[in-house]
Formats: sequence, C-alpha cells, structure tokens
Amino acid sequence: MVNWANEVAKRKEFIINDLVKFIQIPSVLNEDTSTENQPFGKAIDDSLNFMLDLAERDGFTSRNIDGYAAHIEYGEGSDLVGVLCHVDVVPEGDDWTVSAFGGDIIDGKIYGRGTQDDKGPTIAAYYAMQIIKDLNLKLSKRVRIILGTDEESQWRCVDKYFEVEEKPSIGFAPDAEFPMINAEKGITDFYFLKEQKEAQIISFESGNRLNMVPDTAVAQIECEFDTIEEIADDFANYLEENNLEGYYSVNENILSFNLKGISAHGSMPEVGVNAALYLCAFLSKHYKSEIIEFLGDICLNDYTGKKLGLEMSDSESGNLTVNIGKVTYNSKNGWNIGFNVRYPVTKKYEEVKMRIEKAVDTIGFILSGQTNSNPHFLPSDSELVKILSKVYEEQTGEKATLLSTGGGTYARALGNAVAYGALFPGDDELYHQKDEYIKIDSLLKATAIYAQSIYELAK
Repeated sequence: MVNWANEVAKRKEFIINDLVKFIQIPSVLNEDTSTENQPFGKAIDDSLNFMLDLAERDGFTSRNIDGYAAHIEYGEGSDLVGVLCHVDVVPEGDDWTVSAFGGDIIDGKIYGRGTQDDKGPTIAAYYAMQIIKDLNLKLSKRVRIILGTDEESQWRCVDKYFEVEEKPSIGFAPDAEFPMINAEKGITDFYFLKEQKEAQIISFESGNRLNMVPDTAVAQIECEFDTIEEIADDFANYLEENNLEGYYSVNENILSFNLKGISAHGSMPEVGVNAALYLCAFLSKHYKSEIIEFLGDICLNDYTGKKLGLEMSDSESGNLTVNIGKVTYNSKNGWNIGFNVRYPVTKKYEEVKMRIEKAVDTIGFILSGQTNSNPHFLPSDSELVKILSKVYEEQTGEKATLLSTGGGTYARALGNAVAYGALFPGDDELYHQKDEYIKIDSLLKATAIYAQSIYELAK
C-alpha cells in the first residue's frame, strides 16, 4: 500500500520551487499582447508553457491547443479521467504587503496571486500525477491534467479545447475547497448602460472584473467654489464614520475623490468592501443623480439582492448573491455598470434575468450584454462523490461533508465532476484578495489527496 504523504514529502522542495516560479509569471489576461497562438496575451502563454516544460522535463505526453489550452497525459486505456486546472489569474488589485508576483515564502506560507486560485492546486495535481508515474503504478485509464487559460474571464479556453479533444468521463477541478463541492450556483453577468450626461460629475471609475469586488473607486466632480471645503470635510468624516480609507484633491473647482475598499471574490461580496458603492453613497449626499442614488442607496450592502427584488434561495446551495463589479462614467459614453449574479442550483436563469431587468428599468438602463453559466450539481450517491469522499476521509480522518459554492469551476464544463480542494476547512479564503497565500502544509496534504484520488479513479 502506498504511503502517499511520504511520497509527497520526498518531493517537497521540488513542489515548492516549481510553485514559486509559476507564481512569478504574472498571467493576467492582456489581449494587447495576444497573437494567433497566444490568444490571451504573452504572460498567460508563458504560464501555459511553464507547465508544458515541466511535462517535457518529467517525460509526460502533452499537447498545446493553439495557446487556448493544453493537457498533460499519463496512463493507458480507452477511458479518460480529467483533472481540470487553469493557469490564468485575476489582476493583483491594490494594497498588497508583499509582491503579488514574488512567490515570497513567509512563516510556512507561499504568497502570490494564484497560490490558492489556481496555481497552487495545479502544481499539487501535477506532482500527484508524477508520483503515480514515478511509482509505475498500473492504471486502466488515461489521466489528463487539462490546463485552461481563460477561466477568470470567458472560458473561451475550454470551449476551444473540447471542440477538438475528447471529454473525460469523470474528473475533478482542484480549484475550490475540501472536502468537496458538488453544487455550484449559476453565474450570470449583466452589463447595463445609460447614455446620460450628468450635470456635475466629470468621471467615475471603479472595478477591473465583474467577479471581483472593486477595491478602488475614483471620481471627479465639478463644484461651486464656496462648497469645496464643506464637501471635502464631509468626505473625511464619511471615511472615518465608515472605517474606510481614501483621500481627495482639489484643482480649481474640481474635486477628485479616491476611496479604498477591500477586494474579494465575486461569489462572496459580503467578504469585501465595494469601493464603487460606498463612493456613490457619499456622492448621493451632495449631487442629484438617480444613478448615483440607485447605486449608493439601493445596491450598497444588498448582497442577496433583496432591495433589487432578486432574493431567492434553496436548500442545496443557499442564497442568490449580487456583486456590482464595475462602474464607469464619462460625459461621452454615459454610465456602464456590470452586475455579477450567482443564483441557486434549482433556479432558472430566465427568472433572474427578468427580475434584474425589472429592477433597473425604472432608471432607464439598457441591457448591453450578458453571459450565463447554468448551475452544476452532482448527487451525493454518485460514484465520483463516493470515491473522493473515501479518499478525503482516509487522508484526513475527517468527515467528507458536501459543500456548495457561488464560485464557478471547470467541473461544470465536464459534467460528471466536482470541485475538490485545495483549500482545507479553517484555511483563510483569499481568492481574488490581496496577500493571497497557500500554507505549505496544506499544499503538500492536497498533493497526497490528489495522488490517491487520481489512482483510485484510474486504477
């Protein structure tokens, strides 16, 4: 019988060193540097090739699908087990206390964007497969680590991959939490615009991605000279009253505001502090604007969409959540606002769409774009859930309780799959947040779980 933890311990330094190098590639979507064979930018392509170079070093079979995705394969047989990972990361955001792409090791933790989502788990899954290969364990199925490159944006990577490659019959995505997630909410983005010129607002800018809580908001306002000092003083008081950080500056009769929030994953808006909405709440005290009032009064802290008329829930996955991830205004284009909504697994997209359109119709927003990924659910009595639960319980001695999430993983692209680690109960959830890190002990423990799981699924 294989002692998986011992096998991982033998490779500890290699696992750590490779993850640090992986983190140091700033693989954020940048289509300004895209080419035919690196569609999402050079850094993401560098990150994909980093993993393929590991595969070549260690003697695995691999294939690159035109820079959209790739796989690393081991084993023989007609059936295919999939481990679905991604090499892209969200932008670093602000206020890190260490380098977002430094891979610093401090007090038993590796810091950097992607350590939890999803480069740490990807390295764990890779070394799990390498252990099976090194031990020459007999498998009756092939195993593929499938590497996506656009998971944090539009999933164009997996769409392209499965156009030309076979779909595994079973698998998991190491891109969430242990014990495992068998219920993933539906995820839909709505983009609304209103071509309206505001009387005093010159510009407003907040948010990078709809699946991140905005951690900075900046606005420029035209003021009467005799009101500038009063408004500036009120902003300072507002920051103090709400335990916020920020500053203002004055240039003739223009007041510029910069408000700091706290970034978080869009599936957990209550964990963050939405800078856009807090700045709107302040501005609504001084400037007449139905949109500013809507964002600052109706949307602020309305994480479940109750005031918007979106509230819904179920026993399988809990409450609907709402994140307003992007707010922009300029006099030429007017307002553009992006909503990221996660809805329960038993509910329908059409109902969510109808409700949100009704909520914004009264202030004249026009729907300018939308995306949707339907919910994903695997029952507790499925073969996959039983196998992975058994492995988790053997490795940890703890009950494999099934979880739900508002996050979306590649498990839903596969169908017969679940999200499986690599975050353990009690670990800090820092997806899309500043100072993201993974504990080295957790990284190693996850590698052992993945090694046994892959073996059990493919033996």
